[in-house]
Amino acid sequence: MVLALVGGALLAALITTAYTAVGTIPGLPDPPALVRFGLPAARVVLDLAALATVGMSLLPKLIGFDRPKQTEPIMALARRATVITALLWMLAALVSLVLQAAELSPERSATLELLVDYVANVPAGPGLLASAGAGLACAVLGLLAIRFGESVPAELRTIVALLGLLPIPLTGHATDWRYHDFSMISMELHVIGAAMWTGGLAAVALFVAPRRGLLVEALPRFSKLATTAFIVVGASGLFNGLMTLAITPNVGLLGLFTTGYGQIIVAKVICLVALGAVASQMRFRLLPRIARHQRTALLGWAAAEVAVMGVAYGLGVVLSRAPVVI
Repeated sequence: MVLALVGGALLAALITTAYTAVGTIPGLPDPPALVRFGLPAARVVLDLAALATVGMSLLPKLIGFDRPKQTEPIMALARRATVITALLWMLAALVSLVLQAAELSPERSATLELLVDYVANVPAGPGLLASAGAGLACAVLGLLAIRFGESVPAELRTIVALLGLLPIPLTGHATDWRYHDFSMISMELHVIGAAMWTGGLAAVALFVAPRRGLLVEALPRFSKLATTAFIVVGASGLFNGLMTLAITPNVGLLGLFTTGYGQIIVAKVICLVALGAVASQMRFRLLPRIARHQRTALLGWAAAEVAVMGVAYGLGVVLSRAPVVI
């Protein structure tokens, strides 16, 4: 399950980076291969660690609190895992900061002065620092939850994790079109919906799937969440991608097929269609069988869905950094 998600994301990010040649800045020396390929890899780790933190923070709301003898061991394990993923999130954000600064100034050494200049002058710098801070905050909340249990509410941990997702996309592509605010809101919804969907599925599959009694309660709750997330992610992703192409001079909607940026959007749409097919199989065929406590191939289908989600995340990492005309 974890290998499917991480492997799919890393392969998609690295292959797409090579295909689009993202990272080459006109007028400046090309960044070394370590920066060119290390940056999307670090961003993939950041995104996946963040969504894992979201999913495990959300887990108590999916499995409920009615049967503490059964749920508490699962939640205790998830709390410990959340601390690890949150710290990995923080570390990946800091590594991404160093690599992005090195990408922008390949002729300079990676020193503290370079990082300070980057943070002071490039909007992405404060965004990555805020993301690292969110990872640290989630780790602290996770440690408190290990000590005090659900006295540290799952809602608080989930909200902090979700808010921590926002600084990076909000410092991505800047535009001056009059509906820029709508685009930002759409991007926020896209990121939050994707994290809750992917993180929630991974958490349910890893922690709950082996326990059928809890799965009967958790999966219907997650299915409702996933259906909403599917609609939000699809609509917001298409809106942002198509509008970016439409407002770019000399590109337009034909850029969907004539530019590398547009082709990444097409690839993400294909992923969304595949996810819809797999999710429909789980909702309409597997869910009724699980409700009757019958054996199903849930883990296999969940692994397939998570793998496609990983590919979509990898493509998204490259898309978030790519110039429109590539």
